[in-house]
Amino acid sequence: MLLLVCAIAAGATALYPVWRAANPEPPDFVVRYRTDTPASAEAAKPSLELFNDTKKPVSLSDMTLRYYFTADDDTAYAVNCVQAAVGCSNISGTVGTLDKPTDTADHYLEIGFTADAGSLKAGANSKGIDLQLFRVDHKKLKQSNDHSFDAEKSSYKESKAVTAYRGGALVWGEEPGGGATPSPDASAAAAPKIEVPSGVLFDNFDYLDAKDPALFKHGWLVRTSKGGPGIEDTWSADGVTFPADKDAMGGGQVLQLRASTDGTEAGTKQASLGTAQSKFREGTYAARIRFSDGPTSGDEGDHVNQTFYTIGGKGSKYSELDNEYMPNGGWGRPGPKLDTVTWYDHKTNDRVYQTTNESLDGWHTVMIRVKDGVVAYWLDGKKLFLSNGKYAPRADMSVNFNHWFIDLPFEGERAWDMKVDWLYYNANETLSEKEVQAQVEGFADTGMNYFDTVRGSQ
Repeated sequence: MLLLVCAIAAGATALYPVWRAANPEPPDFVVRYRTDTPASAEAAKPSLELFNDTKKPVSLSDMTLRYYFTADDDTAYAVNCVQAAVGCSNISGTVGTLDKPTDTADHYLEIGFTADAGSLKAGANSKGIDLQLFRVDHKKLKQSNDHSFDAEKSSYKESKAVTAYRGGALVWGEEPGGGATPSPDASAAAAPKIEVPSGVLFDNFDYLDAKDPALFKHGWLVRTSKGGPGIEDTWSADGVTFPADKDAMGGGQVLQLRASTDGTEAGTKQASLGTAQSKFREGTYAARIRFSDGPTSGDEGDHVNQTFYTIGGKGSKYSELDNEYMPNGGWGRPGPKLDTVTWYDHKTNDRVYQTTNESLDGWHTVMIRVKDGVVAYWLDGKKLFLSNGKYAPRADMSVNFNHWFIDLPFEGERAWDMKVDWLYYNANETLSEKEVQAQVEGFADTGMNYFDTVRGSQ
């Protein structure tokens, strides 16, 4: 009898793996996926949902998601978050290379969450995380051989081709070439703890074009309205692009503002990008900008103005802080020169300024620091000019980049380019150029290509 019981027990033990394979336990986490792009598209647009089917809340910062694809060649890739229930300011995005590539995957897009993303309650759904993945050279993607792409999933459906990890351990999905059953042994690197400071805006301009929905969701406006400065009523979205640039941080993209003309008002286009909200006043403003002393095409000699400035308020609250670079001068004053200007009243031309008479052709870190009614303008870590008293902001302002013509001195086709690598603003601290650079590099290293924690953020 004992032998019979042992035999039955041994048989049951041997059959358990077979039974378990046919009757798996429900997964603790599930990822659903959808997309609205065809196999050939300017960008992959995966939308993801993460479900917590455990009985306890889970910190989102412990979770990472991976979307797998095949790179078409050696070009770099960029990613942005269009919208997310937890806020795109709480989403990180990095592109990595697989150690063991397959026919359908040699790279992956990894999505992480900041500490401020909070927890996913038991039984809860993260709701949609809408993403864009694209080549920085903006050539079309071929998605037909991408592990995670599925054109048939135009509405949310479970997808094991997108993996989820908790603390680095695979908890959902099938990795390319294996890892079909989640287990503690199947893992990616544990999610880095990402914390972003409050009162800070950072953007490295990873966008498709001037019509990219992420650009507007992130609080930017491309100017097409009428008016000045420069040649009035010539503001156009055509000059706002985001090309790859070998000198950009990480070899990525830049914001490019092109001012072009044939020498006539009708043939002129000026370019501008600015924040939709006026919510910036005290603190540190910084941008890495490439000023140009000559046109990209056509003859030299234009009086162009390449500007990084803030503006806001009206009447007795009017406020404006300017960095205006004019390689060929303007208004009867020779160039190259940088005017750093604090305005009190535009109508009466009431302002104070200082001119730096030197060529700034190339990349520079331009900063404005505002604290306790004192405005300080800095260039590459060197203080240029101070203003105070009535020459200080009296209202919250927007942040803007403009490229425009002061006048049109001759006819003929020509185009000028101004580039911006990144923008940083800190409402709480006045920082040095080295401190700003260290923070910016840290954000980029963790995939925080954009976030906005300034008061009044969406």
